[in-house]
Amino acid sequence: MTHSHVTAVEDDEPELLRDQFRQLLRYRAIIIAGIGIGLLGGVWFGMSNADIYVATSQVVLRAPVNDPFNPSISQDKTLNMGSERQTALSSSVAEQAAKKLGWTGTIGRLQKDLQVTNPPQSQVLQFTYTADTPQAAADRANAVTQAYLALRQKQWTDVRATMLAGQQRQLDEVAKKHDQKTKELDRMPDGAARDAEYGVKTNLLNRINELDARISQLKSLDMSPGTVIRVATAPGYSDGPGLPMSLGLGALVGVALGLLGAWVRLVFDPAPRSAGDVARAVRAPVLGTLPRGSTDVLLAEDHTDARAAEEYRSVAFRLAYDQRFADRRRLLVVAPRGCNEAAVSVASHLAASFAETGKDVLLIEADLRDPTLKGRLRAHAATAPRWSSPVENPEHEENGWPTGRQLSVDAGESGSFGLVPGERVRNVARALTGPRVTRLIAEADSPNATVVVLAPPVLNYADALALVDRVDGVLIVCDQRAVHRTDLQRIRELIAGAGGTVLGAVVHSGRRRRRPAKQDKGHRGSGGGRRYTPPPAPEEFAAEPEQILLGDGSDTVALRALRAEELRTGDIRAGDR
Repeated sequence: MTHSHVTAVEDDEPELLRDQFRQLLRYRAIIIAGIGIGLLGGVWFGMSNADIYVATSQVVLRAPVNDPFNPSISQDKTLNMGSERQTALSSSVAEQAAKKLGWTGTIGRLQKDLQVTNPPQSQVLQFTYTADTPQAAADRANAVTQAYLALRQKQWTDVRATMLAGQQRQLDEVAKKHDQKTKELDRMPDGAARDAEYGVKTNLLNRINELDARISQLKSLDMSPGTVIRVATAPGYSDGPGLPMSLGLGALVGVALGLLGAWVRLVFDPAPRSAGDVARAVRAPVLGTLPRGSTDVLLAEDHTDARAAEEYRSVAFRLAYDQRFADRRRLLVVAPRGCNEAAVSVASHLAASFAETGKDVLLIEADLRDPTLKGRLRAHAATAPRWSSPVENPEHEENGWPTGRQLSVDAGESGSFGLVPGERVRNVARALTGPRVTRLIAEADSPNATVVVLAPPVLNYADALALVDRVDGVLIVCDQRAVHRTDLQRIRELIAGAGGTVLGAVVHSGRRRRRPAKQDKGHRGSGGGRRYTPPPAPEEFAAEPEQILLGDGSDTVALRALRAEELRTGDIRAGDR
């Protein structure tokens, strides 16, 4: 039960977030389904990764240098680690590793589970291999590491051999020229010419020494491409997250998925998500939120839960302090569409609550299509009211309602209130727009009097619109889970277009499940709702037999033309159409 007066104004942001989170919990099935999907995904992920083993080896790379202890030589400038990583992942290395392992599958399958990384600011390559057995992971990681080192050593060796061959060819040519020059000098006499040739021979000898030094330097290079600093070993445990962790991650993902699905469902839900949505749709406050099952009975003393009776009293007090209603105290109670049971219950409870405050209350059942109050309330005959006297205009006698006696309803400790029960008539539109109904509703003009009018659902029939301009306000009774926001907006537009005012709304949580009552096949109900079968009335309350005249279902409410002087004086005569 909610006692707060919900208005149509926007709430602050924290309150809106809390309200939205509460609305998300309405879709528990979607959230539970998301959690279930997440748990199933976690089980699948944990089982699929249960037999995953990872082995790792590491290699420190180096470039061939003459003096590895020379601080002026920078290895990071000599080696390009990006190129080395691509070389380690190349098919050439994979082919060499496959030959070493005796691999029978494709090269791509062998490369698929290999990962080569380079830690920042280092000349280290890390080979990581994933396999379904510990020994296979270690063997393949080591095989790929050795294949890479062998390939790099072969590449450096080939480069050195090429350089040595080129240096040797140059040395042979220079040595040949030196020998020829030596023979020429032996045949030449001493003199200036011999001295000049002797200088050429010296230059050739220096060139020979230089080439010899280069060749010696190339032959002395250490061609090892790197050093293995970590040999891959068979891991002793699986590298997968494990079933418990997979279930935990799956549960978290499932919660997120469920909340996302609930949020999407909430965004596209046409029903009002909260009392605030109802208030914004009707542009009027929500005067009360009834607890579940509070619309099952018609009088407060029949409730087993006192919260329902108190909520009805609070709605009546809020209406009593509304200046728009307090002046003449004429209230129209309607439902959006479908079953009218909730509106019937609210109207009877409000009548009892007003009677409890000392008001002379008259409850008018303007539902002439499916009247039920006479058989459901503890009513007995009362003194005939003024409107039951002989009619002044005989032409309206054929309307057929209201022509019966006014009844008195015993509301227990709340007191009693008058009841004008509805009757089925031939022409509903003419009966509702007749002068007797106007005089009947005008009973509220008397001091200390209050009139509560109950009409059929607005979107089923237009009967309520014929009464809107003769009351001070309209109270909408709706189940926020069964009505759409567009329906509430449409009702507000219809009431405003008919010259009425929406005083507020009463929200309930729907009726409890009951065994469906047997329906009369020949009965024409109120459209969309379940027909209530009244219990047999006691003899002292039994009503006189009445003739039921059913219309053809095509009658509508006629609109009355209003003259300008009537609008200025506020005197609206129901006889004018």
